[in-house]
Amino acid sequence: MIEILEPGMLVRHPEHEDWGLGQVQSRVGRKVTVNFEHAGKVVIDGTHVSLRLVFGPEG
Repeated sequence: MIEILEPGMLVRHPEHEDWGLGQVQSRVGRKVTVNFEHAGKVVIDGTHVSLRLVFGPEG
């Protein structure tokens, strides 16, 4: 799944719904930087976390 993530895509963290909607900022190898509504910028190791892709702003 990590291979399809590109900057601008909207995602949610499966274990931290309280972080809100996140926008992918960058992906370098397995590391994905996401800016979440309520958690700010978080660097995620895509080999350990499967971010859920969101279609539309309400997700």
